[in-house]
Amino acid sequence: MRDLPRQLTVDELAELFEGRTAFVERLADEDHPLELARTVVHELSREEKIELLAAHPAIGQRSGLSARSATEQGADADPAVLAELKKLNAAYETRHGFRFVVFVNRRPKAEILEVLRERIGQPTYRELETALDELVAIAVDRWERG
Repeated sequence: MRDLPRQLTVDELAELFEGRTAFVERLADEDHPLELARTVVHELSREEKIELLAAHPAIGQRSGLSARSATEQGADADPAVLAELKKLNAAYETRHGFRFVVFVNRRPKAEILEVLRERIGQPTYRELETALDELVAIAVDRWERG
């Protein structure tokens, strides 16, 4: 496991956060960007928060995944689970107006269904902050695992 870095380039951060966004650009100018990410992410404008979440692939997405996302999401591809994820992802985005992001942490997709069902009903303001916290947790885990 690697320690959190003192500095990272825009490209390194873009890989950890699934894209080059205003957030990534801002972090690249900072010392200890992954430590600061936990604070900075909540200081973004609503539009920047949604841009950041939209850069991340949807759970259960089967195409267009980065190598990291494909590995993290795993290969458990039960068609019924994938269909339910697709349906619930759409319901979540309709309700909240942004992508559902969860730190899978090597859990099977069937377990993520329960998390998604629970989080759909949360207030949008709270859910936005939860999704951003999850996104930062994913990036930190990616760094630590190498």
